Amino acid sequence: MLNFLKYVLATIVGLLIFFFISILLLIGIAASTASKDEVKVADNSVLELKLDRPIAERDPKDPFSELGFSFGGFSSTDGLDQIKASIRRAKNDDRIEGIFLNMTFVDAGMGKLEEIRNDLIDFKKSGKFIVSYTDLSTEKAYYLASVADRIYLNPMGTIEFNGMSSELYFFKRLLDKLEIEAQIFKVGTYKSAVEMFFLEKASEANREQITSFLNSMNNYQLKQIAATRGITAEELKKVQDNLLVRDPEDAKKYKLITDVGYYDEALTYIKGQIGLEEEDELEMVQLKEYKKVKDDNISTSKNRIALIYADGDIVDGEGDEDNIGGRRFADAIREARLDEKVKAVVLRINSPGGSALASDIIWREIQLTKREKPVIASMSDVAASGGYYMAMGCDTIVAHPNTITGSIGVFGVIPNMQGFLNEKLGITVDHVSTGKFSDMPTVTRPMTAQEKEIMQHQIDQVYETFTSKAAKGRDMTQDKLKEYASGRVWSGIEAKQRNLVDVYGGLDEAIAIAAKKAGVADDYRLKEMPTRKTFFDELMGSMGSKAKEQAIKAEMGDLYPYYKLYKKASTLQGIQARLPYELVVE
Repeated sequence: MLNFLKYVLATIVGLLIFFFISILLLIGIAASTASKDEVKVADNSVLELKLDRPIAERDPKDPFSELGFSFGGFSSTDGLDQIKASIRRAKNDDRIEGIFLNMTFVDAGMGKLEEIRNDLIDFKKSGKFIVSYTDLSTEKAYYLASVADRIYLNPMGTIEFNGMSSELYFFKRLLDKLEIEAQIFKVGTYKSAVEMFFLEKASEANREQITSFLNSMNNYQLKQIAATRGITAEELKKVQDNLLVRDPEDAKKYKLITDVGYYDEALTYIKGQIGLEEEDELEMVQLKEYKKVKDDNISTSKNRIALIYADGDIVDGEGDEDNIGGRRFADAIREARLDEKVKAVVLRINSPGGSALASDIIWREIQLTKREKPVIASMSDVAASGGYYMAMGCDTIVAHPNTITGSIGVFGVIPNMQGFLNEKLGITVDHVSTGKFSDMPTVTRPMTAQEKEIMQHQIDQVYETFTSKAAKGRDMTQDKLKEYASGRVWSGIEAKQRNLVDVYGGLDEAIAIAAKKAGVADDYRLKEMPTRKTFFDELMGSMGSKAKEQAIKAEMGDLYPYYKLYKKASTLQGIQARLPYELVVE
């Protein structure tokens, strides 16, 4: 036994020595590679944007950057903040002659696309060119490409231009086969999150709301494309509805593109714009490198505007980097309130909602903060249900016309798995309790009529609280607010028409409003929150979780999205203020 303990101790000591030697080696590598990490941009360069990775709100932090160097590719996402910053930097960078959009798929919501597209349009004001090339383009990718001066499509390629759609999945038959009963509690005709458990297709109310906001978003998108392509929105709608673009020549005929050509032909055109000969080498700088270029325009003001990123599902407790923990975000807002240097707060929301309790905890801190300084909400792709709960108490709500918002409603689901356990697994469960409701809620038996009544009463109370606070925040009566509630989802355009949001715009507009309200319009700098994890936190935690996630994704392939839905469902606790479905607009 003694020898065994000696071996164990020796192993632990050896691992610790190895760990610290590894850290020292990393620091040594940092010293020798820091200079190599400096990005040099040659004259007559072109910024290439592929945007082939998922786009997050905030550029992922490379944990190794704290040591002075970077392992490229650590992150599997790009940040909207750095994409926009790079486009703006390129606009005023004399070494950058233009932008090359080399895109096929763009993994981002409509709000993020809107902000990137607006910055590309602004880039063109410099007189510099934008050229786009694609072998195969999705509708989202084309939305960005449509701002380009020249748009090349491979002679064997295609552009998806057939309108928007949303697929809904229903699990009633599966639950029936498994003998699992979904005990449903909700408020709101349109709060359709639970329909998947007891229906086999969308209800008429759900179909109505989806049709409405999809058409609103699609019509807006057609108007934006029409403005940059010199075509009327009516013509584009006809092309879209009749699927008139079926090959590259069709795309050129209907003015969606300017050229049917190969990749090398697009590069030849770019060289001509710069004044190079065809045989000359074209200097192309990638986004991942260009975003490292030092920004010389960083403000040194003592005034701060706190920019709090609320991205992901709303969960109870601390949460993690991929969601909105009620306690963590309440602490961040409180920190901003107590910081005398912070003159205003901008809450950047990209969330379908989640825990009603966590949403209310965050809402309370927003109320306390707005008594002392302006609090502005900036809605990204989606700020619905619990996401709207956070926004509704702010001084001003800024949203894109194609933001998904509203969904003011609540629900709860308690599965009765008695049949599954008894008949499918051969497991029986007995109960011994000290009181009538001691085991409530439980999934091992059906709820009694009285228990269901209690649960529904709790749901009703949360809905009343939600709508009363929303009405106060939007300066309307509760009865009027309820006309737009009932769980209904709206586009940004529809929401503004109903006074659920105040102005159209993105994060920049929200920051400008906050600065003006705080009286520091020309004298501030941003303080991004919540604080991110340290190098060692990332090294010991996130790297392992990211590696695990990538391994699962590689193993499951096309089934990975359903695995994510299962993982998300497994974290749902308590009453939910959540978007009715996992919304993916294609």
